[in-house]
Amino acid sequence: MYRFLLTPRWWGINVFAVLAIPFCIFMGSWQLGRFESRVDTHQQQEDRSARAKAAAARPLESLLPVDQVTSGRQAGARGRYDAAHQLLVPDRTLSDKGERRGFYVLTLLRTDGGKALPVVRGWLPGDADTKADRARVPAPPKGEVTVTGALQASENEGTDGVQAGGGLPQGQLGMINAASLVNIVPYKVYDAWITLNDAPAPLHAVPPTAAQGSGLDLKAFQNLGYTGEWFVFAGFVVFMWFRLFRREAEVAKDAALGILPAGGDAGADGEADGEADGAADGTGAGAGAGGEPVAHA
Repeated sequence: MYRFLLTPRWWGINVFAVLAIPFCIFMGSWQLGRFESRVDTHQQQEDRSARAKAAAARPLESLLPVDQVTSGRQAGARGRYDAAHQLLVPDRTLSDKGERRGFYVLTLLRTDGGKALPVVRGWLPGDADTKADRARVPAPPKGEVTVTGALQASENEGTDGVQAGGGLPQGQLGMINAASLVNIVPYKVYDAWITLNDAPAPLHAVPPTAAQGSGLDLKAFQNLGYTGEWFVFAGFVVFMWFRLFRREAEVAKDAALGILPAGGDAGADGEADGEADGAADGTGAGAGAGGEPVAHA
């Protein structure tokens, strides 16, 4: 009854199933591994951030370039604020402030080494385009100062809140990175920035963000979704193989019992048998009344 498994058609079906099921399981396991790796990296980043807050600040130069290990570490720098180049970064929100609209206050610190370090002194609720809100921004300290804050990597177009399209009024900045600042200030800028731990009133301190690729972002949950999809594909292949097998086995069983579909070959065979029997007893289509043969012209 199962001889149909040896037909070329079923050889193709079986080979496909044997190859497809392990492939789907492998891809699902790989996507699950990617998700678990992102979870582990996120946990490690949180642990490093917690240790960094408790650790003493290190010199800025010793932490550059910024990577997943140094991102969020406490960095210290000494220099003078350039009050003439204080910039506002509009349309930024803080997680602990809900969805209130606000802006960062960024001031460049001219370090003793000659380069300037972008320093986010804090966040202020309001609109950077409104004169009254801009008037609330406190002036930076004068003279030489030492700043301490969490080191952050330069922003890019994929960073939340970034306005990469340009067209902002003078005195505003859409993206915090050296490339955006090079045409604004007449000196070199570090390809990194820090956010102060203690913001002067009425500013609110901006918490550091996780390094790119180390958080539970949309990509991490996409990996989890792809995991489920691949395992569903594997189950679907098994389901379809079993369904085809059962249907074929039922057809083979019916054929073995002599049960054939109505209107199929059984009907044709019945008609042929009827004609043969009629011809034998003289009542078929080739016989006339009384069983005499009919002569045809």
